[in-house]
Amino acid sequence: MILVVGAKGMLGQDLMRVLPGDVRGVDIGEIDITSAESVRRVLLTLKPRVVVNAAAYTDVDGCETNVELAMKVNGEGVGHLAAVTKELGALLVQLSTDYVFDGGKGSACGEDDPVNPLSVYGRSKLLGEENARTNPDHLIVRTQWLYGLGGKNFVETMLRLAKERTELAVVDDQIGSPTWTVDLALAINELIDNGRRGTYHAANSGFCSWYGFAGAIFAEAGVPMKVRPQTTEELGRPAPRPLYSVLDCGKLSRDTGLVLEQWREALKSYLAKRREAGMN
Repeated sequence: MILVVGAKGMLGQDLMRVLPGDVRGVDIGEIDITSAESVRRVLLTLKPRVVVNAAAYTDVDGCETNVELAMKVNGEGVGHLAAVTKELGALLVQLSTDYVFDGGKGSACGEDDPVNPLSVYGRSKLLGEENARTNPDHLIVRTQWLYGLGGKNFVETMLRLAKERTELAVVDDQIGSPTWTVDLALAINELIDNGRRGTYHAANSGFCSWYGFAGAIFAEAGVPMKVRPQTTEELGRPAPRPLYSVLDCGKLSRDTGLVLEQWREALKSYLAKRREAGMN
């Protein structure tokens, strides 16, 4: 049985749909990953063969002022999962982020490149990676710029703002790969199915800036909107972000044969799903 922790989240919902066979999900109210006792009770009762941890505190700016909570959820909580999955002989799949890098390389980051998180969020996720590795049977999947039907994300924010404004300023000096949660869930399934272990990068192929992403969203959705570029400094967010954090996903394709679709094609698929779901 595969257990998805954080099953009601944006990625968790797609994992529940994509992963095959006996898949169960738990979320807040059923499990508290910051509590070793709660994790132990749930996992020893269900005895999964694979645990996919999609639970996280993902408010990047909020982490800067809620340091203890970020470390508990994103770091220590993973340690609790690692301890019990190790005891059960189960695989722990831990989701991580491009924010473990500082963005200074200037080209795509590989799995073995040096990590140097700039923010509390990045540090907390790096702690989660370190704790996941305490279970030798682990799989760490780093990804970035997620969007999906099941939660708040950049695509939905842009489409909502388009109903309220005629012009938007969007950051143009942060570069990454927008990634659809359905495609990420497919990559996770391939890695599990192929018996892969260790650290992998998984993101839709190609890259753009947030400004470029916003322009594509409005173009593909047929929404008129004037978008102007701005710098990260002009935006003035509390948490520092890596400016170039594209992930090299070559290891994923070499080891599984899977190449995730180009980010703009994935965006088209997502917008089509939104229309099917009656979202406007």
